Amino acid sequence: MKMKLIALTAALAGLAAPAVQAEITVGVSLGITGPGASLGVHYRNAFQLMPKTLGGEPVRYIILDDASDPTNAAKNARKLVTEDKVDALMGSNGVPSALQMAQVASESKTPILVLTPANLSAQVLHWSFIVPQSTELMMGAIADQMKQKGIKTVGYIGYSDTWGDLVYKALESHAAASGYKIVTNERYARADTSVTGQVLRIISANPDAVVVGGSGTGGALPHVALVERGFKKPIYHNHGTVNAEFIKVGGKAVDGAVAVTGPVLVPEELPDSSATKKTSLEFTKRYESSFGAGTRNAFAGYSYDAFLILNAAVPAALTKAKHQEIERTRVRAIYRDQLVRVRFSASLGSGFNLRGMCALEHCARDDCEGLAPRLLVLRGPRRPRDLCHRRDQHFADDRVVCRLCSVGDVAGAELAQLGDDRLEVAQGLA
Repeated sequence: MKMKLIALTAALAGLAAPAVQAEITVGVSLGITGPGASLGVHYRNAFQLMPKTLGGEPVRYIILDDASDPTNAAKNARKLVTEDKVDALMGSNGVPSALQMAQVASESKTPILVLTPANLSAQVLHWSFIVPQSTELMMGAIADQMKQKGIKTVGYIGYSDTWGDLVYKALESHAAASGYKIVTNERYARADTSVTGQVLRIISANPDAVVVGGSGTGGALPHVALVERGFKKPIYHNHGTVNAEFIKVGGKAVDGAVAVTGPVLVPEELPDSSATKKTSLEFTKRYESSFGAGTRNAFAGYSYDAFLILNAAVPAALTKAKHQEIERTRVRAIYRDQLVRVRFSASLGSGFNLRGMCALEHCARDDCEGLAPRLLVLRGPRRPRDLCHRRDQHFADDRVVCRLCSVGDVAGAELAQLGDDRLEVAQGLA
């Protein structure tokens, strides 16, 4: 099935006037500082690994720090569009900030690669292309495991913003089919340093498990608080949590945390037939060579997949534009459907599939291969900066030990119980 992506190449095509070859300019706003910095730095790092061209044309990335503040993200987006006159936008690493950027993109009719899962109106989605997996897809893997373990009651604690809402709604959407009831809906702010009251209410409700709707280092706060107060039942996290900083902040308290992530974190374990394997292996090798062993993460992968999408879109836009000399504003409308015919052969499998540039929001479920979530059992390491992924191997320093196991298709997936020291993987859930 082809996804109807709208207008991503439109602005890019405007650069292709036959007499002029100008560089393509991409505006990026990220939370490099502030509460979301533990994720934002990884998004930013990926740009150091990107080629200096897009579709064979020179490219310049203008990267601004929004300090994890949605208001700043909106200001940055407006500056990038009006002053820097960028051809496309990317950002941000927090859902509230990304929503603000997407709104500016819609108003200015500028294509944007949204780097976080987001729930956008049809009008805003017209100019937005969401790179990461949706929360419904990813939390479905968590729900499947809770069903397999016979969990009947679930406590929830998440951010008091749109990300907390998205994770809660995704968890709620799977409740009936997975046979559990959500018994708490506690919230906390990203900048909070204590969740004592919320945790006490959760413990009082005595759920069979707790799901945390935080991200990055902020996701460790409720987990640590629960453990400190004697909670010994399973604690689950979403795909905004899996990075070394989470383990470093949580320490021994987060030993055994279960989190969902995409295949880019375990490229060595992917079958050779996987279309994402080669690209993911190359990217993780380059990333860890530049930033240290065990620094691999999905967030840098989202940025790099956004590059791959633009890189695939530019040639078609340029080829089409060579036959017409028209106003830049009109180009966006004329070429709005160009990406319907665009394919790219390999991505990191972060949120777009390999048959076409197909985000889950825009395609049939059976067309979204490459998005399969994996469940990681995160071990409290002695060297918390390292996230290691190897087949059937237990490291002496107990970093992260994992094994990929194929467990069936989406209709009847079962998660293998591999023991406390191994990765639990759900394959085929896309």
